[in-house]
Formats: sequence, structure tokens, C-alpha cells
Amino acid sequence: MMILPFALFLVCASIFVNGWTDAPNAIATVVSTKVLSARTAIAMAAVFNLVGIMCFGSAVASTIANLVNVGTGSNPLIVICAAQLSIVIWSVSAWKFGIPTSESHALIASLMGAGIAYRGISAFEWDPFAKVLWGIFISTVVGFAAAYLVTKLVRFLFRNVKRARANRIFSVGQIASAALMATSHGAQDGQKFMGVFVLVLLLAKDQPVPQTVHIDFWIMLLCSLVMGIGTSVGGYRIIKTMGVDMVKLEKYQGFSAELVASVCMLVTTVQSGIPLSTTNTKGSAMMGAGASRRFSDVNWGIAKEMVAAWVLTFPACIIIGFLMTKLFVLISTLF
Repeated sequence: MMILPFALFLVCASIFVNGWTDAPNAIATVVSTKVLSARTAIAMAAVFNLVGIMCFGSAVASTIANLVNVGTGSNPLIVICAAQLSIVIWSVSAWKFGIPTSESHALIASLMGAGIAYRGISAFEWDPFAKVLWGIFISTVVGFAAAYLVTKLVRFLFRNVKRARANRIFSVGQIASAALMATSHGAQDGQKFMGVFVLVLLLAKDQPVPQTVHIDFWIMLLCSLVMGIGTSVGGYRIIKTMGVDMVKLEKYQGFSAELVASVCMLVTTVQSGIPLSTTNTKGSAMMGAGASRRFSDVNWGIAKEMVAAWVLTFPACIIIGFLMTKLFVLISTLF
């Protein structure tokens, strides 16, 4: 079954691209506030991504694995191949312009488009998609509002602390919050792609997809390693866009944004398996933290470009996933 290794390769390619273009969001603030160097932050992110992958169950992975119903057997692997290639095409195109797209949304939309192309609208499962919609609301609206309020609160609580001392406190705090943010990225994005990895293996064995999937340790380790390599190779451009060009945060603001984003992501991971986008959650939290002092502190031009990219991701990846599936099905009939 030559299609199985090809499908697994494309899943790993998507994980690599996620580390390349999405994982840097988790460490953008700790680098931009000069608490850690980019190299140190990337190494820390790789370690804590693995912690997040290993320690927070498989609820999000189960949501993604059940998002589309393409049947069983090796033929539906064409759908997964098409969806993963769609993610790579979209994400690399956005990365070229330094725009932090959401690989979570790209994954979900590509699976939707590929599934519909293969089995029609009946392939689409609405219950898991309802969790996706909740995730969009939490990552954008809740992320921005909570970060705005928490940053205001932190500033009020430390209003009488000398600036130099406050910076020392929040430098330490940012290391901890950045580690928590990287953990939450592993718990969310790591699980999403592990869900697809497990889906590929189940389809290859002609087995149905259970409501709660089991993830072997070797899959966790492999996904974490591939994601870490991706972050080390290509993360610097996204770090610059998020942490320098869009909004320049002080240490207490960076701490607040990371804390809010990571708590949102970890709570939804554990409680309900709602898939949250690291890019959306962290980006919204950074905007909220920056706006808490002055709205003009945020470069709203870049923020609008990011939001436009988030909005375009769904229709673009649905279309790409649909077309890639039709192409792959056509190719498969010729051989």
C-alpha cells in the first residue's frame, strides 16, 4: 500500500509547516520583549510542545479525527493526502509574506473541502464543526477581551512597583508564561495533527474511527520532533510580524497576553475538546494587551491583514482541498 507512507509523509509535512508558521506565535512575545533569544525560545518551545502533546489527553484529536466521514479502507486516504497538501500550499504561501495564518483553520477547512469532494456534503460532520465555531469565538472575542482586562488589572496591581523591579518580575513571569503557551500549543495543535495521523492509520487498517481516539507514545514523540524542527527552521519571520511589526509589548503586557492565551487553550482542551487556533488566540490576546494602554499601540493595518488572512483561510482551503481531492481521484483512476 504505497499510499499509506505517502499519506503519513504529507501529515508530517503539515506538522512541519505548523511548527514553521504557527508554533512561533507561542514564543513571539517572549522574544520581542527581549526576555529570551529566538534560539533559546525555540528550544524551549520544542520541549514544552512535547509536554503539551503528552499530558492533555486526546479530546481535541478525537474532534478532528471525526470531523469528516470518508468511510473506511485505503481509498479514502486520497482525501487525507489532498487535505494535507492543501495545508502546505496555503501556509507556505502566507508565510512568504510573513502573515501568521492559522494552521488549525487550514486543517479543518482542507478536511472539509476534501471530504465534500469525495463523498458530498454527507461526509461533513456538524457536531464536531460546532466545536470549531465555538473555538473561533473563544480565540478571537474572548482572547482579546480577557487580555485587555487582565493587562489592565496587572498594571493596576503593580502601579506602585518601580519599573526596574517590575521588569525583573515579569521577565521571570514571561519565561513561565511562554513555557505554558508552548505547552498549550502542543496540547491544541499537536493533538489536531495527531488526530489526522491516527485517522490515516485507522483508514489503512480498514477500521472505523472511534469517538475517542487512542494515541500511541511514538506518534506523540514523532509529531513533537517534526514540529520542533519546523519551528527552528522557519519561525523567525512570524516572530517579527507578531512581536515587532503588529504590536510592541512591554514585559507585563507580554506576560498577560501569554497567560490569557494559554489558559484559554488549555481549559478548552481539557474540558471539551474544542479546537482553538494558536495564531488566533495569541494574536487576539496580543492585540488586547497592546490596546489596554493605548489603542494606537497596535498597528491596526497589520492586524487587519492578519484578520483578513484568518477569514480567507476557510474558503481558500475548502476550495484547495476540494480541487486537490478531485485531482488525486483522477490520478488514482489512471493507475
